[in-house]
Amino acid sequence: MQQPARSAADNHDVIEVRGARENNLTGVSLDIPKRRLTVFTGVSGSGKSSLVFGTIAAESRRLINETYSTFLQSFMPSLSRPEVDSLRNLTPAIVVDQERMGANSRSTVGTATDAYAMLRIVFSRLGTPYVGGAGAFSFNLAEGMCPTCEGLGRVSDLDVHAMVDVERSLNDGAILVPNFAVDSWYWQTIVGSGLFDPDLKLQDYTPQQWQDFLHKPATKFKMGSNNWTYEGLAVKVRRLYLAKDRESMQPHIRAFVDRAVTFTTCADCGGARLNAAALSSRIAGRTIADCSAMQISDLAEFVRGIDDPSVAPLVGALRETLDSLVEIGLGYLSLDRESATLSGGEAQRVKMVRHLGSSLSDVTYVFDEPTVGLHPHDIARMNDLLLRLRDKGNTVLVVEHKPETIAIADHVVDLGPGAGSAGGRICYTGDVAGLRRSDTLTGRHLDHRVTLRDPLRRPSGWLPIRHADLHNLRDVDVDLPLGVLTVVTGVAGSGKSSLIHGSLPGRDGVVVVDQSPIRGSRRSNPATYTGLLDPIRTAFAKANGVKAALFSANSEGACPTCKGIGLVYTDLAMMAGVASVCERCEGRRYTDEVLTYTLRGKNISEVLAMSVAEAREFFAGGAARAVLDRLADVGLGYLSLGQPLTTLSGGERQRLKLAIHMAEKSSTYVLDEPTTGLHLADVDQLLALLDRLVDAGNTVIVIEHHQAVMAHADWIVDLGPGAGHDGGRVVFTGTPADLIAQADTLTARHLREYVSR
Repeated sequence: MQQPARSAADNHDVIEVRGARENNLTGVSLDIPKRRLTVFTGVSGSGKSSLVFGTIAAESRRLINETYSTFLQSFMPSLSRPEVDSLRNLTPAIVVDQERMGANSRSTVGTATDAYAMLRIVFSRLGTPYVGGAGAFSFNLAEGMCPTCEGLGRVSDLDVHAMVDVERSLNDGAILVPNFAVDSWYWQTIVGSGLFDPDLKLQDYTPQQWQDFLHKPATKFKMGSNNWTYEGLAVKVRRLYLAKDRESMQPHIRAFVDRAVTFTTCADCGGARLNAAALSSRIAGRTIADCSAMQISDLAEFVRGIDDPSVAPLVGALRETLDSLVEIGLGYLSLDRESATLSGGEAQRVKMVRHLGSSLSDVTYVFDEPTVGLHPHDIARMNDLLLRLRDKGNTVLVVEHKPETIAIADHVVDLGPGAGSAGGRICYTGDVAGLRRSDTLTGRHLDHRVTLRDPLRRPSGWLPIRHADLHNLRDVDVDLPLGVLTVVTGVAGSGKSSLIHGSLPGRDGVVVVDQSPIRGSRRSNPATYTGLLDPIRTAFAKANGVKAALFSANSEGACPTCKGIGLVYTDLAMMAGVASVCERCEGRRYTDEVLTYTLRGKNISEVLAMSVAEAREFFAGGAARAVLDRLADVGLGYLSLGQPLTTLSGGERQRLKLAIHMAEKSSTYVLDEPTTGLHLADVDQLLALLDRLVDAGNTVIVIEHHQAVMAHADWIVDLGPGAGHDGGRVVFTGTPADLIAQADTLTARHLREYVSR
C-alpha cells in the first residue's frame, strides 16, 4: 500500500521518503515516525536494506560528510546521492551493522567500548604502587606497553622449515619462499654474494654461514660491474611480506605467510601486553591485566567492590558499561578479547553498548538484524536495549525477521511482496496488531509455529566427540547421531561453536558450511563462484560460433576501459576518489562486439543481470539449470547472477556455499545458523531443504537458535547452562519432545512456550 504524498505543511515528527528507487525499490513513498522503534520486514531481497541502508542512512551520512572541508573529505569514502526524489527531516544516522571490527590486533572489547580507558583511569588513581597516569596502563602507548612485544602480547617468529629444505642445496631449490626459485632475481642475489657454496646442502653450513644466510643485515657487494645488496633470507622475507597488509597479498603469498609465521606468547609480559611497572600496580590484589582477562560478568562484580569516593562517578560509568555488556548477552567475553575475533553478531552488540553510553540524543540508529546469533533468552535482553535507545529520544530503525523483535515495534514497514523485481513495494505500514490482521506474507507467518516432528527419524549410527576442551568446554563427551537432523543449541557463549567447529572439521566426509567471507574480489559473483558461468559461456559460444573466452568479463571479452568491472575508479588527488559507471560499456562489462552475440534474444550482460529465478526459466535444462536449481533450493532465487560477492550478507554467503556443496558426495553437513537473514516464510523452505539432505542419506548438524528449526529436529544437543565459565557443559541430549517434557534448561523453557502457543 503506497502512502500518498503529503499536501499539508511538513511534519517534522516524521522522516519523509518520496520516490525511492534504489536497487529494486519502485518509487517508494512513506513516512517513518521519529523517536519511535520502526521494524522493517519482508523476504530476503524485498528491498528492506535498499530503503533503510541504501537510501535513508546513506543520504544522512552523505549530507554529514559534505559539511567537512575538502581536505577531510579526501580521506572519506565517496558517497553518491541515492536514487530518491526527496528525503526530508533526516537526523544524523549511526549504522550499527554486523561488519567485523577490523583485523587490528590492538583493538579489544575493552578499547572498543571505552571500558578499558575508564579502567586505566581508575588504576592510575587507586592502584598501588602509583606508577603514573592513565597512559602508563595503555598497551598502545610507549609509556605503558611491554617493550619486547610492543603491546601485542605475543611475538612473531618465522618457521625456518617453512622457508627452506635444509636437505637441499641452493642449486637444488632449497629455498621454498615464493619468488625465490632457482635463477630468480632474489636467488641470484644470495648465490652471487659469494657467501655460500651453491652446491652445499644447507644442513652442512657452518654456524656463521647459517647466521649470515638467515639474519645478515643488508650488505652491499659487487658482482661483475654492478653493485648488489645482500640481506639474510629471514630479514628479506620480513621486509617483503610481513610488513604488508595480509589482505593485499596475492593468494600464494598469503598461504606462505600463514604457514611460515608462528606466534608465541611474549615471555616478558606473559601475554599481558604491559610493561613491568604497569603490572606491579594493584587494586584489591589484582593488576589491570588480571581485570582485563576476567570474564566481564566477574569484572562487573569486582568493580562493584570499588567504593572510593574520588572515583565514584567514573566507577559508576564503568559499571554501567559492563552491566550493559552482561545484559546484552556478552558477559562471557573479556575486555582483552581481540575485536577481530568477534562474530558479526557479537561485533554488532559491542558497538551497540558503545552507543548506549553516548550522550547524543535525537539521532537515527540503524540496526541490521541485531538478533543474529542470539538465543531466545538473549533476544528479550536485546529488545530491552533497543527500547532504551528509543527512550533516550532517538529514532531506531531495525531490519529484522524475528517475531520477538517485530512484536515490540511501535511501527512496522513490510516490503515485498516478493524478492528482486517481484519486490520493492510497500505491502503494509502501521502497528503490529494491524500487521497480524493484514494478508501480507509477514502478517500470515507472524504467529506461524512449526510443530514437533512425528515420526522421528532413527539414527543410523553415532559420531563420537571425546574430551572436548576448547575455550570454555569442560572435557565434554557427546555422541551425535548419524542419518538425522541434529540441532546444537544454547545461549550465546555456551560453547556450541567450540564443540562443533573444534571437533568435526577434518573428519572424513564432514563438510562445514559457514558464513565466513568468500575469497574473491568485486569481479567475483554467483555465476563465477558456482561455476555457472562455464555452461553459460559454452552455450553462447555454440550459438554464435565463437570462442567461449569472449564471454568472460575477466578475459578476452572484457571492456578495455574498465577491464570488465563495469566501473571506473578515479583518484582525484586531494578530492575524494570516485567510482563511476564506465562510459564505454555503460556498466555492461563487455566489448561492443561481445554484446552483439545473443542467446535466444539475450546478450551475456542481460543474462548476468537476471535473477536466479528468471535464469531458471531461461535455461530449461542442462548443467546451467542444475546449478540454478540448487541456488533456488537454498533460497537465493532473488540474487542476480552478476551481483558482486562483496555485497552478500553472511547468511547469503553460507547458502551460496551450501548450494555448491550439494553437488558433491558428502555424508555430514555442518551448518552454522543457516536461518540468518531468512524471512519467517523462508524458514519453512530451509527446513524442507534440510529434510531433503537427510532423506538422501546425509547427516545434518545445525548450530541454531531458531525455535522452528529446534522443533523440526530429530535430536537436540543443548549446551550451557549459561555462557563463558557458566557454560561449556552438555545440559541435555535427546529428542525435542523429551527436552520440552523433562528438561529445565533455558532452551527447554523457550521451546516449551513456543510449541504451546
